[in-house]
Amino acid sequence: MNIHEYQAKALLRKYGVAVPEGRVAFSAQDAADAASAIGGPAWVVKSQIHAGGRGAGRFSNDPDGKGGVRVVKSVNDVRENAQKMLASVLVTKQTGPAGKEVKRLYIEEGCDIARELYLGMLVDRTTSRITIMASTEGGMEIEEVAHRTPEKILKVAIDPATGLQPFHTRQIAFGLGLSGKQVGAASKFITALYQAFVDLDASIVEVNPLVVTGSGDVMALDAKLNFDDNALYRHPDIEKLRDEDEEDPAEIEAAKHGLNYVKLDGNIGCMVNGAGLAMATMDIIKLYGGEPANFLDVGGGATQERVATAFKLILRDPKVQGILVNIFGGIMRCDVIAQGVVAAAREVDLRVPLVVRLAGTNVDAGREILRASGLTIIAAENLADAADKIVSAVAAAHH
Repeated sequence: MNIHEYQAKALLRKYGVAVPEGRVAFSAQDAADAASAIGGPAWVVKSQIHAGGRGAGRFSNDPDGKGGVRVVKSVNDVRENAQKMLASVLVTKQTGPAGKEVKRLYIEEGCDIARELYLGMLVDRTTSRITIMASTEGGMEIEEVAHRTPEKILKVAIDPATGLQPFHTRQIAFGLGLSGKQVGAASKFITALYQAFVDLDASIVEVNPLVVTGSGDVMALDAKLNFDDNALYRHPDIEKLRDEDEEDPAEIEAAKHGLNYVKLDGNIGCMVNGAGLAMATMDIIKLYGGEPANFLDVGGGATQERVATAFKLILRDPKVQGILVNIFGGIMRCDVIAQGVVAAAREVDLRVPLVVRLAGTNVDAGREILRASGLTIIAAENLADAADKIVSAVAAAHH
């Protein structure tokens, strides 16, 4: 689960992580009031959307070409910029060409920046350890740094048996070229950030840039926090921070029915049981020249109703021109899946090609249900055959 920058900073501040003073604003007047309350001489007006690259982003309707993060010198300028930014669509590298509408802003005090650094923490799945990443190249995308100058990224893995130790924080501080009182400030900052990461069951925390101020303080100028969805039951207060406006409505609907659904940009809808099989299905569709429209894992024990719901979700996407159902019946029975597919196809009045590949428990009964349904369902023998058939059927339907 993602949250906004202002929410992340409020959480981190409780742990003693140094962040500039700021307030959220939902209107131009809110923004001006926030700026007055914070005090000058400068403020930063920040668009709050769930996407990176906001500063370099562009508003689709703004001819002056300013980004989604703006430094201003008067309360009046705060108001004017807020007016232009709110309800406008911001397009960044991470939003894709459609962009995202800005519905809230964060008004923050200006900062005397001497240096910009990068600091991140994530769970490294290969070592099963929280790994701290730091770089002197703050303000840049870390992927870009990793690509161009990987030697500028310092990684420190924390053994869960010992937790974070002072020598870890000093190693990072020295690696970032900090000296004097900056080392102590950075150690305090990293320790607080690590505590927040562990306590809140975060999956990623990213501070980019981490700034050293003119007076030698270390401060988070930006903050991105992601949480492990599987641990949210322990954090009802964090779950309340979810901004559903920033999420795909179909993905929210899917979660309510116990389905794992992620919308993609292609035209072939996929319905599969098991995350690994779903990934393989998407890969093989691409191998045969098609583009998957979604990732959809219906889980191990899907009922007929859940299968029907999954079908409707796939067809909500106007780009979908064909559907591939790929089920391996282990825990799940192929006849139950077949009944769900038939019921859903009738209910939604299916008008696009449908290829079904079934294997496993009660497979013959499942295939018979599909055959006897009278619906135009293309049966596939194996995964390669299924991918070939759906890609060809979609191509044929549009020629």
